[in-house]
Amino acid sequence: MPEADSSVLQIWGGHPLRGHVKISGAKNSALVIMAGALLCSGDCRIRNVPLLADVERMGEVISALGVRLTRQADIIDINASEIKTSKAPYELVTQLRASFFAIGAILARLGVAQMPLPGGCAIGARPVDLHVRGLQAMGAEVQIEHGICNAYVPGSGGRLKGAKIYLDTPSVGATETLMMAATLADGETILENAAREPEVVDLANFCKAMGANIQGAGTSTITIVGVPKLHSVDYSIIPDRIEAGTFLVAGAITRSEITLSSVVPDHLIPLIAKLRDIGVTIIEESPDCLRILPAEILKATDIDTLPHPGFPTDMQAPFMALLTLAEGDSIINESVFENRLRHASELNRLGADIRVKGNTAFVRGVPILSGAPVIGTDLRASAALVIAGLAAEGKTTIQGLHHLDRGYDQIDVKLQQLGAKILRVREESANAEVAANNNASPASIST
Repeated sequence: MPEADSSVLQIWGGHPLRGHVKISGAKNSALVIMAGALLCSGDCRIRNVPLLADVERMGEVISALGVRLTRQADIIDINASEIKTSKAPYELVTQLRASFFAIGAILARLGVAQMPLPGGCAIGARPVDLHVRGLQAMGAEVQIEHGICNAYVPGSGGRLKGAKIYLDTPSVGATETLMMAATLADGETILENAAREPEVVDLANFCKAMGANIQGAGTSTITIVGVPKLHSVDYSIIPDRIEAGTFLVAGAITRSEITLSSVVPDHLIPLIAKLRDIGVTIIEESPDCLRILPAEILKATDIDTLPHPGFPTDMQAPFMALLTLAEGDSIINESVFENRLRHASELNRLGADIRVKGNTAFVRGVPILSGAPVIGTDLRASAALVIAGLAAEGKTTIQGLHHLDRGYDQIDVKLQQLGAKILRVREESANAEVAANNNASPASIST
């Protein structure tokens, strides 16, 4: 992994992109499927795993449980025949929210689990009360003390019981946690108002490939009939729809023609619809390949983020960057997380005209953006600044790359291969350059 905390990205905007980009495996599938591998007492091989800081951290969490884990290229092998401890390390789980979801798998395997309350991007409150209430409905005793969630299954055998569980909101994390827990439970579990995201379906397919009995994933009602044990599997995770969407937006803002594969177009329906609304042409070249054709004029549009199959909250920030250069006024309503518009002020530093009121952003299109130093405040906010920097006149310098590297597999390298003028440099080198000549621009950059 690059040393993101001591690096910045420098982008010289205004250069069109061209060529083909390979989309990596889905971050949010990789993390939860790694947790799901704890359900199996044999070997699990997971393919198409992206090279991300979050994946590395999840691997550290799993290894700390005494599970054997090895990685080669985009393949991770996990052997959880022995889980030597039911207690996950505080210092790791508090840095990665998705690691908390492993509580369902650990509890199902061992009958006991101790999991610190999760951390991650500061994009709003994401409590674990739905996870806890669901586990309690399945017969677990759960107490939260001193930042630790302690859960165990009373009685002999330590096996969870099937239950009918209604989720107050279609939480992805709660759906995944409870689905994993139910795979080894005694009896039938029904999850109502379940999340429908493609990553939930991917986890269900992974568990089914190990012998789990799961029906209805991708709908609002998922039925799981517990089985005594699961078997080894060799499984490839789905492409990352958010990475694919980010590159589509990068093509749109730079008015470029690029192709993307491997993708699942059905996972991108709401995003493609909005891109077409603003004048961009998207062509399905093959079942797993999309081509974007540029628009002469970008038109304003309105967006409401919603759980899948609505417009994804993870694409809100990159799309806001695109709308800064659209003709007219756009309105973006963030309804999923309450603290996910902080990138607006950074986009304004690049010359955007964005006004934020509560969870709504009002975007008035401007003719041009101008490069400036900016800071990424979370994962998708950082991606939005990269998008904006590609189109801005002059040089944009982006700090906060530890956020970006959590969710994008070598995004700077992939953009270089498409023709972007972008470099990752150590922060002290960038500061020295600014001190020497604040407006310096290289004659050429190797891509």
